Amino acid sequence: MPPFARPVRHGSLADLPFDNANTAPDAVVLSRKTADGGWQDVTAAQFAAEVLAVAKGLISEGLMPGDRIAVMARTVYEWTVLDFAAWAAGLVTVPVYPTASVFQVRWILHDSGAVALITETTGQAAALGPELPHLPDLRRVWVVEKGHVEALADAGAHLSDQEVEVRRGVLGPETLATLIHTSGTTGRPKGCALSHGNFFAGVDNAVEQFYPVFKTRTSDDASVLLFLPMSHVFGRMVAVACVRARVRLGHAPSLAPADLLPDLASFRPTCLLTIPYMLEKVFNTARAKAETGGRLPAFDRAESVARRYGEAVEAGQTGSGSGPSRSLKTARAFYDPLVYRKIRNAMGGRVRYAICGGSPLGRGLAAFYAGAGIEIFEGYGLTETTGAATATPPLKPRLGTVGWPLPGTRIRIAADGEILVGGEHVLRGYWDPRAGGVVPAAPDGWLPTGDLGALDDEGYLTITGRKKELIITAGGKSVAPAPLENWLRSHPLISQVMVIGDHRPFVAALITLDFDGVTHWRRMNARHQVPPERVAEDPELLAILQRAIDEANKMLSRPESIRRFAVLPADFTEEAGHLTPSMKLRRERILRDFADEVEGLYAG
Repeated sequence: MPPFARPVRHGSLADLPFDNANTAPDAVVLSRKTADGGWQDVTAAQFAAEVLAVAKGLISEGLMPGDRIAVMARTVYEWTVLDFAAWAAGLVTVPVYPTASVFQVRWILHDSGAVALITETTGQAAALGPELPHLPDLRRVWVVEKGHVEALADAGAHLSDQEVEVRRGVLGPETLATLIHTSGTTGRPKGCALSHGNFFAGVDNAVEQFYPVFKTRTSDDASVLLFLPMSHVFGRMVAVACVRARVRLGHAPSLAPADLLPDLASFRPTCLLTIPYMLEKVFNTARAKAETGGRLPAFDRAESVARRYGEAVEAGQTGSGSGPSRSLKTARAFYDPLVYRKIRNAMGGRVRYAICGGSPLGRGLAAFYAGAGIEIFEGYGLTETTGAATATPPLKPRLGTVGWPLPGTRIRIAADGEILVGGEHVLRGYWDPRAGGVVPAAPDGWLPTGDLGALDDEGYLTITGRKKELIITAGGKSVAPAPLENWLRSHPLISQVMVIGDHRPFVAALITLDFDGVTHWRRMNARHQVPPERVAEDPELLAILQRAIDEANKMLSRPESIRRFAVLPADFTEEAGHLTPSMKLRRERILRDFADEVEGLYAG
């Protein structure tokens, strides 16, 4: 698809805060969370002044243009300040997940050659202490909670603004902006070298496609509460896009419902950038509350109405139907104050749009949210594509797909089903210090994604799985595990699913339980006689899971169907090494840690 935005040929991301300050100095571009849980607005002029002060501090500490500076923090306001300040000082930022192991942190710091590290907490810095002798390039370690960001601003106060302007002036679209290391589901993380131009190409086209729609269809000023990890490319892309478009941006450091829901309620965003896990959790929590209050039949009827309404809207927009009928509109209006408004209120009350990525959400849940008044835009992308490569086109949804290529993006499917991506937002290459820097990743202009997919006649992309995760059974049947896993994961009693069967006689599944869902189920079904530690053996629970698997199997042929499953004694977690920070399964680790359970499925 041709680009909507004119390519940027001069300047860099470092210019954005200062351009905003010159154009609209009093515009509120960010809101900073205060100690009492409120939000303090930050104008364009204030943000530019803070970025300038911290940039001068980094220069005063001896950091030189092209130096790499690592940031290890949750999604906090300081992350965005440091990102733009580092760029203004001519530096390259290297994000590090705050949940990463010491070994992973050491690897990223060593691989990138980072000369400085900024951690959020003292504990993160202390944990790295024993590794410092093995990191000869690392000369500075600063800690946000110790006030070191403010100290940096003070340290550079004696420098003239001209020092920063000179460094900004030599940056261009081809200049390296960041090294983002992949999550390493199949091996050591690789550093993706993304330029300032990569970000501009992705962000500007996304803003041109979506922002006019958001702006014209709501009277509220656009605002985004970012709770996705800033260490992930999606979170960084969102932050840059908000600054670029002057959309008010807030930061929420925790995905835990007890922390996030109050932040949503106080910030009241108009748009969410999210992952399927959160939307599934909101839906399952709402359903559980309805059941506890004796209103489950009404909730289930409301769910059916919302799904049918969302599908009818889609049909009307795509020309395959006439849109919602009068009776369906009446039913939706009836259930709005009873069910749908409560779900919107759980997200702050003003949310009308959600952009969802990471894995497919599923047609049914996307239709439900659309019917409940929250339009879902599903997207697909990788670190290598600077975030998004496809997204649901505004006003032309195709539920169950990840949309069209974004403007300026080319998509094609290789003979073996692999998705290939081209465009100005595709990375310069992979970082390899042994090869002297950046090694091209797509020399022919097409990046192999490792994902499998299909394009329909109108150009909508559907993701069918990962090439490396494709299961080949002993009978030679190829099975993509992702669709089954995504479908089953939406069940309220299921947390995670991993489909197995490579070189085995049949397909099986490892299942972990959702703690909140099981607790609610036990309470509602008087299963208290079963000890919590034995709940995975409860015949009634196992029967419910079997029915869910039977439903999933209806989508498949017999050789692709799940024949057996095992409920594991513990959930997959990032801390245990079973999930990446972006909630993807580390399959090899899971197979190793639960080898006995796997063998039990195939015994006899």
